Amino acid sequence: MSELRRDIRGPAPSDGGRPEPRVRKGPFGYFFSVNDIIYSIMLFYEVIPEGKVNRLTYCYDAEWANSPLLSLEKGQIVTVPLGRRTVPAIVIKKVARPDFPTKKISQILYSTPLPKQLTASIKFIHDYYLAAEGEAASLILPKGIEKKRRAKVPKELPSLFTEKADQSLKTEHLPEKAEIQLNNAQKTALKALQQAPGTSRLLFGVTGSGKTNIYLEMAKNALEQHKSTILLVPEIALTGQLVRVFRDYFGPLVTLIHSQQTEAERHLIFNSLLAANTPRIIIGPRSALFAPITSLGLIIIDEEHEASYYQENAPRYSAIRVASSIASTLKIPLILGSATPTTEDFYLSSRKDSLIRLTKKAKSTAVKPTTVIIDLKNRDKFRKNRYFSSDLLAAITRNLAAHNQTLIFHNRRGSSTMTICENCGEEILCPNCFLPLTLHADTYRMVCHTCGHEEPVPTVCPKCGTPGILHKGFGTKLLESELRKLFPKAVIKRYDADNKKDENLAATYSEVKDGEVDILVGTQTLAKGLDLPKLATVGVIQADAGLALPDYAAEERVFQLLTQVIGRVGRGHIDTAEVFVQTFRPDHPVIQLALAEDYEGFYNYTLTRRKEAGFPPFKFIMKLEITMKTERTVLAKIRSTTRRLLADKRLIVSPPMPAFHERTAKGYTWQIIVRSRSRQALTEAGKSLDQNFKITLDPPSLL
Repeated sequence: MSELRRDIRGPAPSDGGRPEPRVRKGPFGYFFSVNDIIYSIMLFYEVIPEGKVNRLTYCYDAEWANSPLLSLEKGQIVTVPLGRRTVPAIVIKKVARPDFPTKKISQILYSTPLPKQLTASIKFIHDYYLAAEGEAASLILPKGIEKKRRAKVPKELPSLFTEKADQSLKTEHLPEKAEIQLNNAQKTALKALQQAPGTSRLLFGVTGSGKTNIYLEMAKNALEQHKSTILLVPEIALTGQLVRVFRDYFGPLVTLIHSQQTEAERHLIFNSLLAANTPRIIIGPRSALFAPITSLGLIIIDEEHEASYYQENAPRYSAIRVASSIASTLKIPLILGSATPTTEDFYLSSRKDSLIRLTKKAKSTAVKPTTVIIDLKNRDKFRKNRYFSSDLLAAITRNLAAHNQTLIFHNRRGSSTMTICENCGEEILCPNCFLPLTLHADTYRMVCHTCGHEEPVPTVCPKCGTPGILHKGFGTKLLESELRKLFPKAVIKRYDADNKKDENLAATYSEVKDGEVDILVGTQTLAKGLDLPKLATVGVIQADAGLALPDYAAEERVFQLLTQVIGRVGRGHIDTAEVFVQTFRPDHPVIQLALAEDYEGFYNYTLTRRKEAGFPPFKFIMKLEITMKTERTVLAKIRSTTRRLLADKRLIVSPPMPAFHERTAKGYTWQIIVRSRSRQALTEAGKSLDQNFKITLDPPSLL
C-alpha cells in the first residue's frame, strides 16, 4: 500500500482487508482520496482454490494484481493466498461486498476463461460425489500451472504452438485423406447413433465389429461443423494403436494427453488448447476429459466398461458420469462403446432407447474361434507341463511352424504369488499392507503389488528361523520362464505392469503387429482393444481366478476379460482362430457364456442376480471406510455410525466389517456398505459423516 494510503486510512490490516475510508477536510469542503475512489469500485469474487476446500471470497484490486483487467469473468484462472501458500484458483462468480475481511487475489494467470463445461463439472463432482470443490478444480488445473515455462514444444503437438500454425490449420482444416470406409452394418449403426434420443448413447459392438471406423466418421463430422472431439481410452498402454489410426486421418489436429507426460508438457498442452482457435481431437485416459476446449462437439468413451474410468483417489468420480453431465450441459452426443458394457449402462440405455447394436464382424473373412475348455482338475491333460495343457502346447508348436502368434493370458504378475515357511506355515507379508508379497525371480526380490514395497528373498523364516521357505502359486514371469524352456528358439515377450517404459506394449506395438514376436505373455493389457493380424491362438491359463472374490461385480469382470481376450482372434486376418481355456470350474455359467460370446445371455443372468440381491442397477451403493490406529477405536467409531445410519429407513446398512485390506501401516480399516433406491438419500447420509470417513459413491468394486 502506498504512503498516501497509509496516511489517509492507517496501516493495512494483516488479514488483507481494508479499513473504512476516512473523510478529509480541504479548502473546498470534504473529500475522499483517489485511492478511496479505487476502493469504492473494488470487486469481490467467489473463487475455488486448489486443495481440500470449497469456494472462498476474495477481493480483486487490479492495481494490486498488476492486471489491466477491470473485472474478472467466470472461469478465469488466478492465484490466491491460502494459509501460508499461494495457490491457483478458478473464478466462479462476482458477489457483493461481504461483511467480513477478505484477502486479495494475487495474480491473473489467464485472461481467457475456462470453457463452461469445466466449471459445471466442478459443481457436478462436488454435488454428486461429495468431493471438495478445490479437489475437483485440481482435475482441471495442470500441476505447476503458476510456473513460467519456456516455449518448448511437446512432441504430442509438433505444429500447434504458434498463432501462425493455428491460423494455417484454420484454412487447411481437414487433411486430405481417403474416405472412411463403412460397411452396411456400420452405416446403420452410425445413423442410429445420430438419431438416438437424449445425449448419451451406448454402442454395443462385438469385438472386431469396427467401432473405431464409426468413431472416425463421427469425429470427422464434428470437425466439419468446427467442433472438437474428446476420445477417452482406458489406459495409456492402449492409446498407441488408436492414436496411429486417428493421426493417419486427422494429422496434427490430434492431441494426446496422458499421465506419462512431464509437468511442463502438460502445462504447455493446456495453454495451447485453451488458446486454440481451431477444433481439435483430444485422445487420452480419463484426465483428457478435462481438456480446456471451448468448441467441444462430441465425447467418445471407448471400452466404457473399464474400471479405470473410475478414479479411486480423492476426488473419487466416474469419468463416464462426468462426461454424461458435460454432454447434457453442452447438448452434445456422448458415445459409450464396448463389446461388454457394464450391466448398469446396458440397462439404462435399453430403457431410454439409446442402445445401438453392432453385431457383425467388420471383415467378411472373420471366423468364429474354435474353443476348447480344459479342466485343471484333470492332471492327465498336463503330462508335459504343470501350467500348460498338452493341447495348448501342441497349438503353440503349430503356430511356430506356420509363423503365427500365440497369446498367453494370466491376470497375475510375478513368478510366485505366495511365500511361506514349510515348518510353521508363516506367510511372508508386506510390512505396510500386511498382504502376501510376490516373488519376482528375475530380480530375486519380494514385491508388494499394492504399495510397491520391495525386499530381498528371505533365506530363513522371520518367525521360527528355519530355512524351509516355499514359493507357491504362479504369475506371468514364471509362465514366461517355462515357455522359454519349452520353446528355446521362439521370440517370447511379456507385457504387464512390471515392464519398463521402453519395453511396454505401446513402445513395441509395431514389432508385435508385424509378427516379430512369436509368443506374447501378459495380463489384462493384452486383453483389450488390440488388433494383431498374425494372432492365431489364445491360451487362458486359469479362467476362474477372479470368480471367488467377495464382490458383486466379480463375475462381470471375469466375463469381460474372457470375452475381450477371446476377441483378439478370429478377426479376419488369417483363417486360424483357437482359444484354449483352462479352468477348475468348466461348467460355471460365466465361463460358458464368455466362450459362446453371448453378452446378452450374461446380461440377463446377471440382472436377475443383481435384482434378487439388491445391487446396481436396482439400488445405489455407497462404501464407507474408516482407518484408525487401533482396532478398538475403529470398532467403536464404526458401530456408532452404523446405529445412526440405521435410523434412516431409506437406507439398507450392512453390519460393520473389516475392509478387504484390513490392516496397513496407518492402522485398521473397517467398512460399511450402504444401499438405497434413492441416491439423494445416500448423499445426504454421506454429508452427515465426520471427516474421518472415506466416502465412495457408486463404487465399481466393493474390494
